[in-house]
Amino acid sequence: MIPGDLPADPHLTPALTPAWPERAAWGTAPSLRAWQTAALKDYLDRMPRDFLAVATPGAGKTTFALSVASELIGRRIVDRVVVVAPTEHLKMQWAEAAARAGIPIDPTYSAGKGKISSDYLGIAVTYAGVAVNPLALRIRTERFKTLVILDEVHHAGDALSWGEGVREAFEPAAKRLALTGTPFRSDINPIPFVTYAPGSDGVPRSVADYTYGYGHALSDHVVRPVLFLAYSGEMSWRTRAGDEVAARLGEPLTKDMTNQALRTALDPTGSWIPTVLAAADKRLNEVRRHVPDAGGLVIATDQDSARAYAKTLRSITGEAPTVVLSDEKAASKKITEFTTSDKRWMVAVRMVSEGVDVPRLAVGVFATTISTPLFFAQAIGRFVRARSRGETASIFLPSVPVLLGHASEMELERDHVLGRRVIDETDIYAAENDLLAQAQAGESASSELEGLPFEALGSEATFDHVLYEGDAYGSEEEMDFLGIPGLLEPSQMKELLQQRQADSARVQKARSAARQAAPDTVAEVSTHEQLAVLRRELNGLVGAWHHRTGQAHGITHAALRKECGGPAAAVANAEQLRARIDRVREWAVRKSG
Repeated sequence: MIPGDLPADPHLTPALTPAWPERAAWGTAPSLRAWQTAALKDYLDRMPRDFLAVATPGAGKTTFALSVASELIGRRIVDRVVVVAPTEHLKMQWAEAAARAGIPIDPTYSAGKGKISSDYLGIAVTYAGVAVNPLALRIRTERFKTLVILDEVHHAGDALSWGEGVREAFEPAAKRLALTGTPFRSDINPIPFVTYAPGSDGVPRSVADYTYGYGHALSDHVVRPVLFLAYSGEMSWRTRAGDEVAARLGEPLTKDMTNQALRTALDPTGSWIPTVLAAADKRLNEVRRHVPDAGGLVIATDQDSARAYAKTLRSITGEAPTVVLSDEKAASKKITEFTTSDKRWMVAVRMVSEGVDVPRLAVGVFATTISTPLFFAQAIGRFVRARSRGETASIFLPSVPVLLGHASEMELERDHVLGRRVIDETDIYAAENDLLAQAQAGESASSELEGLPFEALGSEATFDHVLYEGDAYGSEEEMDFLGIPGLLEPSQMKELLQQRQADSARVQKARSAARQAAPDTVAEVSTHEQLAVLRRELNGLVGAWHHRTGQAHGITHAALRKECGGPAAAVANAEQLRARIDRVREWAVRKSG
């Protein structure tokens, strides 16, 4: 089927080519998914020059965009298609998807290359490539009636030259279709061809023409539910001043201490990483019992760590994992080979964090210090692409408040905020005040811990809790969670977790009653073990409280210290911990009532 043969009636559901259903989830082939049909109808009814579609990673933005392109080409509204993607690998991925949709595009085109073969209806370029020679692409855009597809359009704001290049090159385009799974950015660089409108607080925010969030996609069985397994543990490191510091990952710490505790946990020479990788591989074994080709991905901070993690995985599994490094020429080929194979593990730095389509990924290890909401959302998006009903994604991550917060807020829909509201027009220092506030936010009382050299001395990993749909579930038996079946409906998953939590609570209650009945007997566990169990329970409850009320973890801990007493930096004994746990539960009951 060629593009001109596609139905022109916007009220009809376009049929997909024979190869296309392979990209669709259970129950969606051979037609477009409901959200894609609705978005396509909205587009064709209004025929806007600019259209921003925000859809959660894994929902099928590529299929929607190519369906729009087919309609516009078939109606002779456009003659050519230009796809702009963040990476070289994604250019190739777009070319393959477009070929299956009957739209041949050239992914090898470079600005200034001149004419392309008449076999192609379009080209694929990167944002960096556009910035190199925007004038050449502008001339090409002016020569033909062009549809420009801006994939992951938030990247157009990554650098000033990228945004300016995109705007200059594609300002004359007949149609512009912007796609993103994460329209929010941590900076205030405006994204080209995106509409901004003041919110209720007067701050300009991006306005999407069509939005399809993770929560909606989950209810439609388009994406997988995600089970987060958080690991904490004791960390020790040496500062640049030569002082040795010990802290527990996940406990309330200053920003700098949290960052250095995280770096210690992710150090390949410690015990934290091998323990977590071994647990993740056990989870993958369980998933592969039901999904034989399920794969795992470890996202590392840098190339040295990636190679070290791969070596550890090989010793655990007996199989060499696929290692993908962004500066390797064969990186794209490695990803493609892994996608079509049944190999167990892939280790990558950032190349597989966004847009890359490896539907068989089911288990992940978030082993990077990059913790921005944008990066986290895109990284987790690699695991939510559903192929059959009941598949569940399992993500292992450090028990760090910022990451747990991102995990709890996966279903929130966000917009790109340009800047603060200026209440007084005479406030000419608004921008400077924002910059000052950002600079001060990076400072803390533990400034002596900043800077290099930094030396990790040792780490130990302990299972903390499971996070699912914003609720925390704790257990003394880690294998209870590693042994969860690989195929479960979201409602079944929630019921199973709640049942196991109730069973654990009954066991703890029975043990407590036994201790009270025999107060003179020797304690079953040592003091530090008892404190560790209580700390995990407290942190899990505070995380659940944050998800319910939106109150930050630090504020909750501070309020608990004020009401229950105890040192400001840590909890002194088990009695204080139990008092805080009881207090959180009282708040939850009052809030529910």
